[in-house]
Amino acid sequence: MTQARHAALVGVLAVGIAGMPHAIASAADNRPPVAAETCEHPAEVLDLENWYVGLPVGDDEEPTNVEQPELATYSIDPWFTARPDCSAVRFRAAVDGVTTSGSDYPRSELREMTDSGSTKADWSSTSGTHTMVIDQAITALPEDKPHVVAGQIHDDSDDVSVFRLEGSKLYITDGDDKHVLVTDDYVLGTRFQAKFVVADGEIEAYYNGELRATIPKRFSGGYFKAGAYTQANCEKSSPCSDDNYGEVEIYGLSVTHEG
Repeated sequence: MTQARHAALVGVLAVGIAGMPHAIASAADNRPPVAAETCEHPAEVLDLENWYVGLPVGDDEEPTNVEQPELATYSIDPWFTARPDCSAVRFRAAVDGVTTSGSDYPRSELREMTDSGSTKADWSSTSGTHTMVIDQAITALPEDKPHVVAGQIHDDSDDVSVFRLEGSKLYITDGDDKHVLVTDDYVLGTRFQAKFVVADGEIEAYYNGELRATIPKRFSGGYFKAGAYTQANCEKSSPCSDDNYGEVEIYGLSVTHEG
């Protein structure tokens, strides 16, 4: 092969190889984009089979409760919605929201059920082991009285223990009493894990995997709640409007019962 022909062949190969990445890139640019996952309903983000949601809307002292099977395809903006990217569910309760006859405060909150959502959960602190884990962030507080409950244990008459944020102070309570200060510098939007374990007549409460409180409690009629229970109303917070609210976003929620 002459020197001239060899140089020409090398040149052709170089042009071909150099052209390939461009051709491949052009083909890739013409492919249709992969559709991102989107969610329209909270039940697409969280397993809500054994829950119902109580909402801060409805008639006076008769807030709306949505149960299964309707809950599987239900949302109401802005009170109970899924993030479009499926990462979390937003629970919001404004100070002017409808309340139950037994409470002065509004809520957008899940209530534990059993039997695929057909029966209200009802368990004892002295029989079996009952666990709830919430992966969540508190994202808004009402004015004047900036208090929100974000996860609780209830018995047949009242709340037994809750995670409650007051300003920047996050507490685990014993009934209504501030039992343990978890942190005094909570920043809105900070994601954390709240966990309750109830067994042998005791409540163990964990924050980000660390045991922070052990509370002796013997009770029946037990059930878990999760969401935003705003501890303010129009008498204790201004403005009295939908724009003044407490809000919680839940990324993950699980309940187990053993024994």
